[in-house]
Amino acid sequence: MIAETVCSAVSAAGLGIAAVTAYRKRFLSAARIAAYSLVPVGLVMTGVVGWAADTAFSPVAWAGFVVLGGAWLLFSGTRAVERRRGGTRKERRAARASDRSDAVAPTASAPSLGPAVRPATRPAAAPRAKSGDDFSDIEAILKKHGI
Repeated sequence: MIAETVCSAVSAAGLGIAAVTAYRKRFLSAARIAAYSLVPVGLVMTGVVGWAADTAFSPVAWAGFVVLGGAWLLFSGTRAVERRRGGTRKERRAARASDRSDAVAPTASAPSLGPAVRPATRPAAAPRAKSGDDFSDIEAILKKHGI
């Protein structure tokens, strides 16, 4: 009962503001304000406000919201773990089977890359500044990259 009265008062105030706005010859804004102010009355007439008021003060409804929240946490938690593992068990098994079938010669060993080759000249290290200069490392990095 109180919720319906409050919604009616809000709608009446909104229509009053719309009338003042229309008096100032701002008809588009007045029409928009009138539309917004009619929404609470429409909600009262459809019964949404009564349902919401009954739901807000019902402990069973709040327990239902808690259960729905717990279900949502379970769904999102299992999805996060599934994403971290790389899919469901069925998807991982299918991926492993496709990896084996894509190999040309599964019994062949990996080719040898040979000895590693080092460059003949190494770039000269930047001279170290005094320990009191905190930005010497940053300056050296910037000079190395040409910045």
